[in-house]
This record gives sequence, C-alpha cells and structure tokens, in this order.
Amino acid sequence: MGWTLLILLVVLILVQGNPTVTVRTGSGPPVGSDQHPNSVPLGEDTQTTTEGESEVVEKVMTTGMLNPSHYPARRAATVVQHYLNTRYGSPYRWIFLSKVHSGSAEDVAEMGRKYQLELTMQEMISNVSGQCSAELLFPGGEGQSAPQVQASCEGLLQSNTTAQEEAFYQQHRASNNLVSGNNIPDSYGHMETSMKPFWQLAGVASSFIMLRESNESTLYNMAQVANFTQLETENDQLRFNYHVLLHEMISQEIIHWKLLFTWSPEQGVKVLQTELQPKCNHCEAPPNTTN
Repeated sequence: MGWTLLILLVVLILVQGNPTVTVRTGSGPPVGSDQHPNSVPLGEDTQTTTEGESEVVEKVMTTGMLNPSHYPARRAATVVQHYLNTRYGSPYRWIFLSKVHSGSAEDVAEMGRKYQLELTMQEMISNVSGQCSAELLFPGGEGQSAPQVQASCEGLLQSNTTAQEEAFYQQHRASNNLVSGNNIPDSYGHMETSMKPFWQLAGVASSFIMLRESNESTLYNMAQVANFTQLETENDQLRFNYHVLLHEMISQEIIHWKLLFTWSPEQGVKVLQTELQPKCNHCEAPPNTTN
C-alpha cells in the first residue's frame, strides 16, 4: 500500500510539470527618470514581460500597414500638419493633427520611403476639423532633403478668416508703433490675448523649418517664442524677425532658430531667411503649452 501511494505521487508530479508561465503584454517598459514617454525608437515598439527567463518582444511594423497609434504613422502625419500650415496658415488659421485613422509605408527603390495616410486635422482657432488623405515621401540617399508631401482635405478650411486677417493686416500696416514681444508664452504658460495672433503666426512660419528639417526619426513642435519684432512694412507685406524655440520630442532637444518672414492676407507667409542658433546649455526649458 505504501509503495502504491508513492508511485501515484510521482506520476502526479510528472503530469503537472512546472507551474504555468503567464506572459503579459503592456505598453512597453516603465518610463524612468532618464526616459521620456515619447522616446520610442523608430520602427520598434517593444512589449516585454519576463517571468523566469521567458520573454516576448512585439515589434511594430514600419513597412506595410501601420498601427495608427504608433510613432511611425504619427511622425509622418505630423509632417503633413507642417505642410498644411505652410500652405494655408495665417495669424487666424493654425492646423494640428487630431487623429491618424490608417496608414501604410513602403520602400520605393532609389527614391526613399513612401507613406499613405488617412487623417483628421483640426484648425485650432475655430475648432473646425476635416478629413485628409496624404501621400508623403521621405527621400533616401545621403544628405537630408525635405519630405515631399501631397494632401487633400475636406471641410478643414471652411471657417472664413478673411475679416480677422484683413483687420489685423490693416491695424499693423498703418500703425506707427511697431509691435514686439518676448517669452510667449511666459514661464507659467500664459500669454496676453493681444499676443495670440503673433504666437499663431510664429507657429505657421516655424512650420517651414519643421517641414524642411523633418525625417523619419524626428517629431517637431514649436515650444516658445523667445522674442519677435515687427519691422517696417515693405511692398505691402508685414515683416517680422522672430526667435523661436522648437522642441524635437524624440531627442528632447530644444532647438533655437531665427526667422525673417513676411505676411499679408493675399500672399500668406513667406519665409525669407532662417538661421540655426548655437546650442544654449544654460537656457531654461520653455513652459509646457496647450495649443
């Protein structure tokens, strides 16, 4: 009887084996003090959980159909945002990415990498949204050249900004007091109401730089206007000198640029000069802003 019981116990142990290992998939490794929540390497979003020596790694596809919520799709979509601002932006029209619905990417021989995107864009001042289809090519080869973008949108430009733009233009074209400002927004994230059109105009002008400098490993937005000065009007164009701080969100670098540009309701924004400024290691970080 004793031997029979012992044999039964051994059989049960062999049948059950080791305890079951459950693998969880989450949003990735926890963010530590040296890792920003946005710092996901391009082309790879890992979801890893270990128990004992078990490990599961999920890679985000960067060729073929893209996950709309992951960075390859959202980075490309943000480039479309900058492109639309260079085409349609004004002191009273500033366009931002609202949602990526779908996207795909493919390698094009000797040309680069092409993205097809379906998006919702939002004009932030009027809160009008529109559906957009876009095709984007990041050129390949050595050296960086600007992405090539084609986009069409429905409903995005339906708000009429003509009266506001004309009033702003006439006010500052005829004024003997040239406008200037600095630290927009301030260290608390606030700005005077009278400064908002100049802040929005800076965002549109900065889009020319952000579009030109973008690649598959960047994600830009404008963080702050360090200072700006209105210059004498020439050829019926308002002229401005701006010093802006751009936030490259993947590297977490704050990049200083100076711009000389013009604007009028008829001609839109025309960037005449841009100058990258030396790195400022002692500068304070700009405030967090909600556009």
